[in-house]
Amino acid sequence: MTRTLRTVLALVLAFAAAGCVESGRGDTGAQSGANCPFEPDTGITATARLGYQAIPNADLYVKDRGLLEACLPNATITWSRFASGADVVQAFGADSVDIATLGSSPATKAVSAPLNLPVRVLWIHDVIGESESLVAKDPITDVAGLRGKRVATPFGSTAHYSLLAALDAAGLTGRVDLVNLQPEAIPGAWTGNQIDAAWVWAPTLPKLLEAGGTAIASSADTAAAGSATFDVAAATTAFLDRHSDFAAVWAKVQNYAIGQLRDNPQDAAVAVGAQLGIEPQQALPQLAGYTYPTAAELAGPRYLGGDFAGNLRSTAQFLLAQGDVAAVGSEQDYLAAIYPDAARAAQ
Repeated sequence: MTRTLRTVLALVLAFAAAGCVESGRGDTGAQSGANCPFEPDTGITATARLGYQAIPNADLYVKDRGLLEACLPNATITWSRFASGADVVQAFGADSVDIATLGSSPATKAVSAPLNLPVRVLWIHDVIGESESLVAKDPITDVAGLRGKRVATPFGSTAHYSLLAALDAAGLTGRVDLVNLQPEAIPGAWTGNQIDAAWVWAPTLPKLLEAGGTAIASSADTAAAGSATFDVAAATTAFLDRHSDFAAVWAKVQNYAIGQLRDNPQDAAVAVGAQLGIEPQQALPQLAGYTYPTAAELAGPRYLGGDFAGNLRSTAQFLLAQGDVAAVGSEQDYLAAIYPDAARAAQ
């Protein structure tokens, strides 16, 4: 385990006994009378169905502070919580969400065969680091020790992708019993001795460590080995075609929130912790496990303005080898699955 991960997890566990606050502050943002950090756009009257996950990023800050509602006072905005990216993909397939958070692996599945859903990635919330990790029971001390063991992760998630990449690098593909469990179901399977390890994120991750598990790998490790993962926001093509103005303001609000996470983490931890149902002191180390690119960075050549389409395609190639997609599209197909306009407008 790296020094950074030890520090992050020690802080999480140190505050675990401090108790929790009430999870969430309502479905349409926390604060009545919230102030928009720029001039509100009263001309946008779109109806937007937003999907979010319990991931410590700027999206939770936006939701908690009611910023989008304040900046778009005449829009109709609803928020729905999803347990994993696989659930978000299903929601996109059922046309029950317009913009939603999901990992880069499920986003790749969504835009690849056989699904080929009409959605586009318009934002990268974060680059995943040590906040997604592989935790194992004694006496397992490394990935090689997983041979023949039962390892849980939410299938279709970025954690699943990272797990597959780590097993592939260790020569263990097909030699580990993979178990598909949502994060909230993993602690019960752990204490019931139904699994030997799990690759997952907070708040499940610290629970496993508190129960005696050891972190033996992380998404920072797989990223360093060439298999980076991200939490992204995707939107339906139909919504973007009709409401590009909404998407531009949405991105501007997200960019403001990223600035708060980066420059004012103590205050940001209050908002993020409220949405996660934990104390701010617990949220702070979780925020440290991610990297949050700004709109200017996202619009540039490293991300939505260039290389991210290649990341989606390389992810699809890996998923094809694992049997998780039916085919890999062309470079143009994955370029078409990127929507950089909102990030450009938010700079």
